[in-house]
Amino acid sequence: MEFPTYQDILYEEADGVATITFNRPEKLNAFRMVTYAEVTDALHRAGWNKSIAVIVLTGAGKAFCVGGDVAEKKSERNARGMVGVPVEELHAAIRDVPKPVIAKVRGYAIGGGNVLATLCDLTIAAESSQFGQVGPKVGSVDPGYGTAYLARVIGEKRARELWYLCRRYTAAEAYEMGLVNKVVPDDKLDAEVQSWCAEMVDRSPTAMAIAKRSFNADSENIRGIAQLGYQALALYYDTPESKEGGNAFRERRKPRYRG
Repeated sequence: MEFPTYQDILYEEADGVATITFNRPEKLNAFRMVTYAEVTDALHRAGWNKSIAVIVLTGAGKAFCVGGDVAEKKSERNARGMVGVPVEELHAAIRDVPKPVIAKVRGYAIGGGNVLATLCDLTIAAESSQFGQVGPKVGSVDPGYGTAYLARVIGEKRARELWYLCRRYTAAEAYEMGLVNKVVPDDKLDAEVQSWCAEMVDRSPTAMAIAKRSFNADSENIRGIAQLGYQALALYYDTPESKEGGNAFRERRKPRYRG
């Protein structure tokens, strides 16, 4: 079977597993406008293929993903989506495809990358991985699954800590708080994920799909929260305060949000 040629990702199918690799290692797999669209397309391609049992999201090089590409100013994004990139469509695809989606994390899962790792059904991390949020440092926030669903996964107190302090956490710390299912040595990550996938390939696809729908139903109201939140975020990105955060990050200086 021939697959479409993507610019920013690699797509592979083997033994009932579809692997989507974010392939911008020189940018630590930061997402630009086209990346969101390509990952969403690949998720639907794999998710509705009956020969695929599991989908794996991972990153090339030293990072899983570090969120949006800061080279694209938020106020200048003009693709599909309420904030100029179809991030809400990407998040919906992870939840809506009737297959388990595994985040295979090696290196940095920061910002939007941390949100993706949270949103996946399962997360397996290498010992060297780092997790965390940066939004309030750079004039941004994820006002949907990245906050409300994160609180369901790790609890209100820890979720607020991640967003309010914008610290980085080791894979072991992420496991302790419930953000990660398992942590393994870096050189064992591929084999561990392959092992988990092999187990799920042998499970009833219909039962798995029903289970995923049932899990999602309990938190489906967060989709509405996200829609409202992203509409507000689009307005926020046009403010001097948000622009100061992005400019300060690009200029490698401390932002001046007050005064």
